[in-house]
Formats: sequence, C-alpha cells, structure tokens
Amino acid sequence: MANSMTGFGRANLFVDGREMTVELKSVNHRYLDLSFRMPRHISFLEDDIRRLLSERLTRGHVDVYLTYVNRRSDARKVDFDASLLEAYLAAASECAEKYGLRNDLTVTSAMRLPDVITVSEADEDVEAVRSLLKDALNNACDELIKMRSVEGDRLCADLLVRLDTVLAIREKIIVRAPLVVEEYRVKLTDRINTVLSSADVDPNRLAAEVAIFADKANIDEELVRLLSHVASAKELMNNGSAAGRKLDFIVQEMNREFNTIGSKANDKEITALVIEGKAEIEKIREQVQNLE
Repeated sequence: MANSMTGFGRANLFVDGREMTVELKSVNHRYLDLSFRMPRHISFLEDDIRRLLSERLTRGHVDVYLTYVNRRSDARKVDFDASLLEAYLAAASECAEKYGLRNDLTVTSAMRLPDVITVSEADEDVEAVRSLLKDALNNACDELIKMRSVEGDRLCADLLVRLDTVLAIREKIIVRAPLVVEEYRVKLTDRINTVLSSADVDPNRLAAEVAIFADKANIDEELVRLLSHVASAKELMNNGSAAGRKLDFIVQEMNREFNTIGSKANDKEITALVIEGKAEIEKIREQVQNLE
C-alpha cells in the first residue's frame, strides 16, 4: 500500500563517547521540505541529512531535531593567554614591592583571573560524527517510514471503500442512461402530438430527433474512462510506491468525467447521482493529499 506523509521517528545512539539523538516529524507537503534544529557546531551535517532523507522520502514536510553530546575526555580544550598572565604577574609584583604587600598569587588564583583561561570545544572528528549521524538518522527514518506505512494502509483501506462507492454510483448511472433516451422519445412524441393535434407524427423525423438526442446524451466513453481511472487508482495504491501525485491527477480526471456526464445526460436522476459521485470524489481527494 502507499505510505502516508504523517509520521514520527526517533533514534538515540552512543558510540565511542559520542551521543546523538535524531527525531523526525513529518506532515503533508506537496514536495519534500526539510526543516532543521541542531547545535550550530555540527551544522556541517545539514547537507548529509538532506542527501540521506531525499534517498528515502519523496514528499512531506519533515522537521529534523538533532542533539549531539561529545562525552570523550578530549571533547574540550583549555587554553591560557600567556601574555595576559605575564601582565597580571608583573602588576602583582609591582603592587607587592610598592606597597609592601605579600605576593600570595598561586597557580589556582592565577587561573581564575579574568580571560586568562579559555575553555572551548575541541575540533570534532568529522568522519566519526558523520558515521554516527548516518546510523542514527537511518534508524529514525526506519521508524518514521514504518509509522507512515501503517497510516498509509489505513488511508488506502478507506480510499478503496470510497472507490467502490464510486463504482456503485457508476453502475446506477449505467442502468439509468438508456431510460433517458426512451423517456425523451415519449416526451417528444407527446409534445408534438399536443402541438399538431390531429396531424400524424412523421416516424422518420421523430426517429432522427431521438437519434440526435441519444448521440448528444451518450456517456459511454465517460463511463468507460471512469472505470479505468478507478482501476488505475487501485493499482497505484497496491504498488506500495510514492503514488500521491499520480493519485491526485487521477482524482481530477474522475471529477472531470462526472462533470461531463452531468452536462451531457440532461437528466434529473443522473444529475443527482453525479452530485453524489463528486461528493465522494472530494472525500477521496482530501485523503489522497495525505499520501506520499
């Protein structure tokens, strides 16, 4: 069955002191649209995420939430400003000498002096982080696709029922269509008899008029195409591929066939059936918007 575009996936991996969590949340969108929330120092992973997700997903707005913590002993580095420290030491010595103070400056206190010590993130092992991302992202994507598949099965089951309803409406139109021509013939005969009173109706002329009406009201082609569209829609859903765009086009064609049937048939009962069919197709269209 075709997949839904709605789903959620999450994965957490801890490898060699590095921990990464990836969360994916997807909703409907005409194309594949990605939005990112991640720490700035690993923003270099954005292109990798785009490439990996585009290989596995075709449609949907996907919010990507990524957190990363490096717990390794070499994750941070400590630097000291030697020039600044020397300036502090010189100032301390000068104060001690000038005012007769005891210079009690120790290493610990020196390290606490403003801006002497700087703690920063060490340069990341880019390939190690990319490898961790690949595994975590694929695991999260597996969960996302699984949820989208389950939701897709539910949507497709509903769509199949609605498509069968469209076929049932089509059958009613098939039964009704031949009666429309016969009713037209009877009405035309009665109208002519009323107008001409005692004059006899020319059967050849009457037959010609009925034939012209029958040709204009003929909806056989539309009914055949409608059946073909329903069959194509069912086949697409059963293929399990990304069928959303194609199904959307087929739904438009089905709606067009009903419009043509309604305009050509010129019959109250068929018009009512057309309205019923278009209402069902609108429900199908709404559901199709959720499919990948």
